[in-house]
Amino acid sequence: MKGNTKRGAELSFGSFGIKSLDESWITSRQIEAARQAITRRMKREGQLWIRIFPDKPVTKKPAEVRMGKGKGAPEYFVARVTPGRIMFEAEGVTLETAQEAMRLGAQKLPIKTKFVVRRDFTY
Repeated sequence: MKGNTKRGAELSFGSFGIKSLDESWITSRQIEAARQAITRRMKREGQLWIRIFPDKPVTKKPAEVRMGKGKGAPEYFVARVTPGRIMFEAEGVTLETAQEAMRLGAQKLPIKTKFVVRRDFTY
Protein backbone atom coordinates (compact mmCIF):
# COMPACT_ATOMS: atom_id res chain seq x y z
CA MET A 1 0.00 0.00 0.00
CA LYS A 2 1.73 3.09 -1.22
CA GLY A 3 0.79 6.74 -0.99
CA ASN A 4 -1.42 8.79 1.28
CA THR A 5 -5.15 8.42 1.71
CA LYS A 6 -7.36 9.82 -1.03
CA ARG A 7 -10.50 10.25 1.08
CA GLY A 8 -11.40 10.26 4.75
CA ALA A 9 -8.53 12.58 5.68
CA GLU A 10 -10.61 15.29 7.38
CA LEU A 11 -12.91 15.32 10.39
CA SER A 12 -16.49 14.95 9.17
CA PHE A 13 -18.64 14.16 12.22
CA GLY A 14 -16.88 15.01 15.50
CA SER A 15 -14.51 17.63 16.88
CA PHE A 16 -11.74 15.20 17.86
CA GLY A 17 -10.16 12.28 16.04
CA ILE A 18 -7.31 9.81 15.58
CA LYS A 19 -5.37 10.15 12.32
CA SER A 20 -3.03 7.41 11.07
CA LEU A 21 0.59 8.20 10.27
CA ASP A 22 1.53 4.76 8.84
CA GLU A 23 0.03 2.29 6.42
CA SER A 24 -1.16 -1.07 7.70
CA TRP A 25 -3.91 -3.64 7.83
CA ILE A 26 -6.00 -3.22 10.96
CA THR A 27 -8.03 -6.25 12.01
CA SER A 28 -11.61 -6.15 13.21
CA ARG A 29 -10.42 -7.25 16.67
CA GLN A 30 -8.03 -4.30 16.91
CA ILE A 31 -10.79 -1.88 15.87
CA GLU A 32 -13.14 -3.34 18.49
CA ALA A 33 -10.45 -3.18 21.22
CA ALA A 34 -9.80 0.49 20.43
CA ARG A 35 -13.54 1.23 20.40
CA GLN A 36 -14.01 -0.36 23.83
CA ALA A 37 -11.06 1.56 25.31
CA ILE A 38 -12.32 4.89 23.95
CA THR A 39 -15.92 4.29 25.07
CA ARG A 40 -14.86 3.26 28.58
CA ARG A 41 -12.71 6.38 29.04
CA MET A 42 -15.49 8.64 27.77
CA LYS A 43 -17.81 6.92 30.30
CA ARG A 44 -20.41 6.53 27.54
CA GLU A 45 -20.77 10.31 27.23
CA GLY A 46 -20.72 12.02 23.88
CA GLN A 47 -20.66 10.15 20.61
CA LEU A 48 -18.05 8.04 18.82
CA TRP A 49 -17.75 7.36 15.08
CA ILE A 50 -15.65 4.56 13.59
CA ARG A 51 -14.51 5.71 10.16
CA ILE A 52 -12.83 2.47 9.00
CA PHE A 53 -14.50 -0.84 8.17
CA PRO A 54 -12.81 -4.26 7.87
CA ASP A 55 -14.02 -5.31 4.42
CA LYS A 56 -10.99 -7.29 3.16
CA PRO A 57 -11.00 -11.02 4.00
CA VAL A 58 -7.65 -12.62 4.82
CA THR A 59 -7.51 -16.34 4.06
CA LYS A 60 -5.31 -19.00 5.62
CA LYS A 61 -4.84 -22.69 4.99
CA PRO A 62 -4.84 -25.08 7.96
CA ALA A 63 -1.53 -26.19 9.50
CA GLU A 64 0.29 -29.12 7.87
CA VAL A 65 -1.71 -29.04 4.62
CA ARG A 66 0.11 -29.71 1.35
CA MET A 67 0.45 -27.15 -1.40
CA GLY A 68 -2.33 -26.87 -3.96
CA LYS A 69 -5.97 -27.84 -3.43
CA GLY A 70 -7.22 -24.27 -3.76
CA LYS A 71 -7.38 -21.20 -1.58
CA GLY A 72 -7.81 -21.37 2.19
CA ALA A 73 -10.89 -20.36 4.13
CA PRO A 74 -11.32 -16.75 5.35
CA GLU A 75 -9.61 -16.42 8.74
CA TYR A 76 -10.34 -12.78 9.65
CA PHE A 77 -11.16 -9.40 8.10
CA VAL A 78 -8.97 -6.29 7.86
CA ALA A 79 -9.34 -2.60 7.01
CA ARG A 80 -6.65 -1.07 4.80
CA VAL A 81 -5.35 2.14 6.37
CA THR A 82 -2.96 4.57 4.68
CA PRO A 83 -1.30 7.69 6.15
CA GLY A 84 -3.70 10.56 6.78
CA ARG A 85 -6.81 8.45 7.32
CA ILE A 86 -9.14 9.49 10.16
CA MET A 87 -10.00 6.27 12.00
CA PHE A 88 -12.10 7.40 14.97
CA GLU A 89 -14.01 10.62 15.72
CA ALA A 90 -15.61 11.82 18.96
CA GLU A 91 -17.94 14.62 19.98
CA GLY A 92 -19.70 15.78 23.14
CA VAL A 93 -16.85 15.49 25.65
CA THR A 94 -14.18 17.90 26.90
CA LEU A 95 -10.84 18.26 25.14
CA GLU A 96 -8.95 16.58 28.00
CA THR A 97 -11.34 13.61 28.11
CA ALA A 98 -11.21 13.18 24.33
CA GLN A 99 -7.42 13.41 24.27
CA GLU A 100 -7.02 10.75 26.97
CA ALA A 101 -9.67 8.49 25.41
CA MET A 102 -8.08 8.68 21.97
CA ARG A 103 -4.64 8.00 23.49
CA LEU A 104 -5.94 4.84 25.13
CA GLY A 105 -7.63 3.78 21.88
CA ALA A 106 -4.49 4.46 19.84
CA GLN A 107 -2.50 2.13 22.10
CA LYS A 108 -4.64 -0.76 20.84
CA LEU A 109 -3.72 -0.07 17.21
CA PRO A 110 -0.56 -1.39 15.46
CA ILE A 111 0.37 1.94 13.84
CA LYS A 112 1.54 5.42 14.80
CA THR A 113 -1.32 7.87 15.20
CA LYS A 114 -1.95 11.56 15.85
CA PHE A 115 -4.69 13.27 17.87
CA VAL A 116 -6.47 15.88 15.75
CA VAL A 117 -8.92 18.65 16.67
CA ARG A 118 -11.38 20.43 14.38
CA ARG A 119 -10.08 23.83 13.22
CA ASP A 120 -13.14 25.78 14.33
CA PHE A 121 -13.28 24.09 17.77
CA THR A 122 -13.53 26.57 20.65
CA TYR A 123 -12.17 25.63 24.06
